[in-house]
Amino acid sequence: MEQFEFIKKNFGFGCMRLPMKDGNVDLEETNRMVDYFLAHGFNYFDTAHGYIQGKSELALKECLTKRYPRDSYILTDKLTTSFFNKEEEIRPLFESQLEACGVDYFDFYLMHAQNSKHFEKYKKCRAYETAFELKKEGKIRHVGISFHDKAAVLDQILTEYPEIEIVQIQFNYLDYESASVESRKVYEVCVKHDKPAIIMEPVKGGNLVRLPQDAQTIIDGLHGGSNASYAIRFAASFPYNRVVLSGMSNLEQMKDNVSFMENFIPLNETEKDALKKICGVFNSMNMIPCTSCRYCIEESSCPKKILIPDMFSNFNTKKTFGDWNADYYYGNVLTLSNGKASDCIRCGKCERVCPQHLPIRDLLVTVAGEFEK
Repeated sequence: MEQFEFIKKNFGFGCMRLPMKDGNVDLEETNRMVDYFLAHGFNYFDTAHGYIQGKSELALKECLTKRYPRDSYILTDKLTTSFFNKEEEIRPLFESQLEACGVDYFDFYLMHAQNSKHFEKYKKCRAYETAFELKKEGKIRHVGISFHDKAAVLDQILTEYPEIEIVQIQFNYLDYESASVESRKVYEVCVKHDKPAIIMEPVKGGNLVRLPQDAQTIIDGLHGGSNASYAIRFAASFPYNRVVLSGMSNLEQMKDNVSFMENFIPLNETEKDALKKICGVFNSMNMIPCTSCRYCIEESSCPKKILIPDMFSNFNTKKTFGDWNADYYYGNVLTLSNGKASDCIRCGKCERVCPQHLPIRDLLVTVAGEFEK
């Protein structure tokens, strides 16, 4: 396995959930986060063209690439399926991404959100071949993929394109044995093909930070460390997981993450057993395993403008904490200018882009039953 030694540590800054202020990225807070991250010896940054409606790349230009020499950071960007439909559109898109980020090359360029359907489109449009050509031209250092599907599909992709150098996968202790995400099986395919992994969603969109009380009691019994620390250290404890990304939204989160990743210590057996018990708590609660990636509303263009991830998060909050304010929030915030869960026309657009393969249409029926009594 190539270790990519120029990546200084096994922890990366995921720029999908940057701090926001008045609808835009809070550049002052992001500057502080970038400075702190680099000052503590980390150098890996991850973005994509569609993150924060196109604002993530631009924020990195202002907060990172304009302010630091090019050899002081590693920058990863992605080719996202919703921004091209034919081969000749890929290079202009790629060049616009370089310009948006303010760089001449990307250290890693990933074929974004690969699944069986997207993979066929990328092959038809010769996206992989174009990326390999850009690598030969020096505009990409390493070509990889980000992946959201079953292990068998990853095995197919890596078999057809052995030139792929790295794979970004969803991996956390709650999804490790998940029948839908297959974190363990997907990881094992990376090992089989000797491909290092970049880890996304180690805290599952914050779900492993905001724990149910029974699960929180288990964590508290370990006597030390934040909820996020156990989730991120779990992912970082596997030898093929080269970088664990965290989508940090403020400097406080950054400081917490850096505190336990600067001198990383793998989980011990007591900690591993505690996380297994927490999985049991979650599995008994019928929580909706949404990570709030927002693909369902940003890429599928819900015809009823239903705030799907917000509704799922609100549902989980009520189930987890018995928070009756969730009812008020549903009726007076989430549905004030947007559709109700019961407005779903079951077109299925959201399900086709969901990385978690959630039965969103059926889950909206459950949400409607909870909040629209």
